[in-house]
Amino acid sequence: MNITDKNQNRFFWILQFAGWGFLNLSSVFFLKRFGIQFVIFNLINGLTIGIGVTTGLRSYLKRNIDLESFTFKKSIKITVALLVAGLVYGALNYAMGYAYHKFGPDISEEQLNLLRAFDNKWLLLFNSVFIIACWVICYLVIKLLLKLNKDRIARLEMSDTLKQAQLNTLKGQINPHFMFNSLNNIRGLMLEDVEKSREMLTKLSEMLRYSLTKNNVDGIAVAEELEMVDNYIALSKIQFEDRLQYIKKVDDTALAVQIPPMLIQLLIENAAKHGIANLKDGGEIRLEIQKYPQEMLIRVTNTGKLKISKGSTQLGLRNIRQRLKLLHGDNATFSLNEVGNEVAAEIHIPI
Repeated sequence: MNITDKNQNRFFWILQFAGWGFLNLSSVFFLKRFGIQFVIFNLINGLTIGIGVTTGLRSYLKRNIDLESFTFKKSIKITVALLVAGLVYGALNYAMGYAYHKFGPDISEEQLNLLRAFDNKWLLLFNSVFIIACWVICYLVIKLLLKLNKDRIARLEMSDTLKQAQLNTLKGQINPHFMFNSLNNIRGLMLEDVEKSREMLTKLSEMLRYSLTKNNVDGIAVAEELEMVDNYIALSKIQFEDRLQYIKKVDDTALAVQIPPMLIQLLIENAAKHGIANLKDGGEIRLEIQKYPQEMLIRVTNTGKLKISKGSTQLGLRNIRQRLKLLHGDNATFSLNEVGNEVAAEIHIPI
């Protein structure tokens, strides 16, 4: 049980004792003519039965009624539970009153006549159901208010987390190291092939524009993301040359599916930076995207071992997890595993 649950539980018991205490204390004015013994009996009896019955009712409501998805069927359940609790409440009060009359202290004829005035089973039942109904209404209203407050706090926290995740993603999308290497490589390429260096500068500018313009959107088409990935691979091949082999296998039906921006690019960048760059002879990066009826699989496999350097912030991997969590909750999964001489990153996104 977390702190919030403990506070809510404490709040319930405070209101429980305060409410039933006030209800029974207010009746002292009307019952004092029956004598102090009957007043004390009524207070103890009223508190015990009231708190006992409604505590059991609360336990039932907590197990069976979820305010997140309130339906007509659940309203029927509440009504039935209310009537049963009212019946039990009235029956216990009647039984205790009968026991007090039979086995309690002697009372005068005047007091007995006053008690008989309240000895109406239907009136007692109506009064009991009314009291329990008031308790249920108060309970549900308070629960609803607490839920609305909890949802408001969750939305504020989600908004703050999203802003932080977007900031982190912006920092990790085009890292300065990659920018520095790309510009140096393009500068060297100018001495050999001016036309190709101009093409690479165009690709680099497209990556920068993509990074800045798509940072604030929640989803883009896979086809648009793949253009970014192709630009990244083209720039990386200036540095790695023949050491980098890139294979792409994409299901055409997946091209229109919306995914978080920079998702595939971050996987490819991670594979190149932590995989191919550490291998003398280079290696291979394979991108596979497959669409299924209820989900889409994105798998990036690279030659190498799963080793995270001590100085690594793992910013790219954290960004991926944060984006998936914010947009899909627990319905999307991300895993990074070493399989043989390869490292495989897999993302499952619900459709």
